[in-house]
Amino acid sequence: MGEPSGRATLCGLTIICAVALLVRCMVALHPYSGAGISPMYGDYEAQRHWMELSIHLPVTEWYAEGKSNNLTYWGLDYPPLSGYQSWLFGTAIHALDPDAVALHTSQGYETQHSKFLMRLSVIASDLLVFFPAVLLCLRVFGGSKTLQERQWWLLMVLLQPAAVLIDHGHFQYNNISLGFAAGAAGAIAAGHDCWGSVLFCLSLNHKQMSMYYAPAFFAHLLGKCLQRPTALTKVGAIAKLGLVVVATFALCWAPFLSSPSSALQVLQRLIPVKRGLYEDYVANFWCVSSPVFKWRRVYSQQALVKLCAGASLAAALPSMLYQMRAPSAKGLLLGMANSSLAFFLFSYQVHEKSILLPLLPVSLLAFEESVVAARLPVWATISMYPLLKKDGLSIAYLASLILWFAVAPGIVAKSNNTHAAGGSSNNISTDDVGVEGGIQSSTQGKLLGQRCLHYVSILSILPATCIHAAQFAVEPPARYLHLYDAAFVTLAFVHIAATFVYLNVRQHEVTRTALANLGDEAA
Repeated sequence: MGEPSGRATLCGLTIICAVALLVRCMVALHPYSGAGISPMYGDYEAQRHWMELSIHLPVTEWYAEGKSNNLTYWGLDYPPLSGYQSWLFGTAIHALDPDAVALHTSQGYETQHSKFLMRLSVIASDLLVFFPAVLLCLRVFGGSKTLQERQWWLLMVLLQPAAVLIDHGHFQYNNISLGFAAGAAGAIAAGHDCWGSVLFCLSLNHKQMSMYYAPAFFAHLLGKCLQRPTALTKVGAIAKLGLVVVATFALCWAPFLSSPSSALQVLQRLIPVKRGLYEDYVANFWCVSSPVFKWRRVYSQQALVKLCAGASLAAALPSMLYQMRAPSAKGLLLGMANSSLAFFLFSYQVHEKSILLPLLPVSLLAFEESVVAARLPVWATISMYPLLKKDGLSIAYLASLILWFAVAPGIVAKSNNTHAAGGSSNNISTDDVGVEGGIQSSTQGKLLGQRCLHYVSILSILPATCIHAAQFAVEPPARYLHLYDAAFVTLAFVHIAATFVYLNVRQHEVTRTALANLGDEAA
């Protein structure tokens, strides 16, 4: 049989997007962060409050303490693009329900109509930014795959449970910045470096956590520039990208560049040094090791910031060097995954939700690293269970994981069958630097590693299941009220850290193969 027609392909992808949209709507029926819990409520109220401020105050007052802007009550602490997003959605909601974003009087406003409008704004964000970016990545990274493989991949990316639960359950707009980052990766992999740079700058200017990807993008683009034949073309390529970055940032920050103090106000809000080493229970090194070694007692805050910065950069450095030596499309995705995992595991002031950053490139790697793409979202979701339980999202959590276990094995089986049959693993488009070898690998070694990871992951679900059962059946000791939360994040940390090691090994193999192929071509 031949390949399905374009109409059949479009119909299949449309149905998958509709299913993903339906899942988001169903999760949105559940509670959200801080529902009805005064006086601070939660992230839902933070987003609503930012809409209130952005449509009533001049843009230059969004980040400044003032009569109408009490920064201790959910002051805006995201970059300017988040403020513009709040203004856009706030303007729309104000037209339909003015009381929901009324200045001074709408604190804690939670009517059914306003909640519907707020939930709808998150769904609109996915439809306008995240879905198109994912479809672009599907075209770039899965161009030579079969229709069935592309459909499984799209299901895995769009139904990834952690992102759906956080944005449409807990309530945030992470998929805007993640969508821009995905679009940036797709554009750069397709050879459009300038457009990719613009999109990544937009991601950074929406949420500063996208900085987790910065080492990967920097190293990859620098590596591509260094591939140019002469010193002049190398310098020209770097200058061109630098100009694009400066122009994009200048455009995003334009209202705040009238004076140094105005720009400084924004920067001070974006760097949460005073908020501590980590928040609540997070599956990173500092939190998991804190029962054994009290980091915050031994070191000052200033010392911890330096320690975390050094550890994060050291952990990300090997991945950066690989991409500078042999940039490739798959190498970019691996670099994004390894860089963001390095920062999640070792950086300062990490949230539980920061695990969404490494999940994006790992999901985009589902064609090549299907086992990791299937298993890491499970552990990321488990690591956030203490937060989701607090939000009243336990049922949505369970349903999302059940749906994921129904979907994920499909692409794992399909991928393994393809490789076992001798199919090419080179299904990610190459960069315009012509480093095709950077996306080839040893099939036998890769399958062995993936199978080991697959079986270990399956077996390790049992302890997580036992912890869930114990939590419902046995009260923790009074002295250790957060015993189960600590158990969840510790178990998740082991798997996240193991994934970090595995993906660094994979990137080393990709780079080694690429350099060997380049040597053969030179000979």
